[in-house]
Amino acid sequence: QVQLVDSGGGLVQPGGSLRLSCAASGSIASINAMGWYRQAPGEERELVATETTGGLTIYADSVKGRATISRGNAKNTVYLQMNNLKSEDTAVYYCRAEIRGWRTWEYWGQGTQVTVSS
Repeated sequence: QVQLVDSGGGLVQPGGSLRLSCAASGSIASINAMGWYRQAPGEERELVATETTGGLTIYADSVKGRATISRGNAKNTVYLQMNNLKSEDTAVYYCRAEIRGWRTWEYWGQGTQVTVSS
């Protein structure tokens, strides 16, 4: 079992920046990947960025060049730095952790609201 607590959202003006944080507890040694997803009202949840334990990163096209995902030294934290925020970045952002074995287990944070508005 993995528990995730994400934080760092808020109201940001267009062009601004913010940093989201996610702390994992529990079976953190088994985590293969951690990342961020987001869900805007009326939309499906979508990938923002993810990073595997081996360091492979994947970004959504919509955030490439504006977002940076990173893991903490203890590997139980993941951060998402987002710059040049746009109104279309407004969404609830969720941290996700993945454990792969004979099946894939996924765990989610509670979500943190990011609102980009002037």
